[in-house]
Amino acid sequence: MSTELQGSLFDTAAEIGLRPLDGIERTTLGDGAWIDVLPGWLTGASELFDRLVHEVPWYGEQRWMYERIVDVPRLLCFYEESQPLPHPVLTEARRRLTAYYRDELGEPFRTAGLCYYRDGRDSVAWHGDTIGRGSTEDTMVAIVSVGAPRTLALRPRGGGESVKRPLGHGDLIVMGGSCQRTWEHAIPKTGKAVGPRISIQFRPRGVR
Repeated sequence: MSTELQGSLFDTAAEIGLRPLDGIERTTLGDGAWIDVLPGWLTGASELFDRLVHEVPWYGEQRWMYERIVDVPRLLCFYEESQPLPHPVLTEARRRLTAYYRDELGEPFRTAGLCYYRDGRDSVAWHGDTIGRGSTEDTMVAIVSVGAPRTLALRPRGGGESVKRPLGHGDLIVMGGSCQRTWEHAIPKTGKAVGPRISIQFRPRGVR
């Protein structure tokens, strides 16, 4: 398991914590979808990355694809709403996101899914989080990234121009409105030399 990471010069000396959400910026995507982005929301992201790598019980999955069983190209860990999160800052992040989006979302963020992208070969294909209520209702998925930046790409379902955001070093992105139904997102593979990244995805109950 690769853990080599060169942290941001602005991040390596910082304590693990959270900045205010006041500077978050919204981009309207169309068809009722939007994203909110706040670079560097979580401070001390390099230290948190190291802790998560060594303390989270990562596991791999296999799926039937192309008429054979293949390994899912990333490591995973999922925390149900009744399970304690692997670091107190993630519990606080979920609490703050719930408070900030209370009027729009109307319910708390409850679960946390973690993905560990070890290098450029690890990825996630185009998809929307449409297992559960996301297939029929507007909802939100909030993602905090620690580790080296990787590109999150978004595109309209059915084709169209894509939107790309490099995420890492404590960056926050929130996908909201109809985003899970009308847009898709992916972490593409890359042949470039990239460091490892962990994403933490907060979701309301019944959204996967």
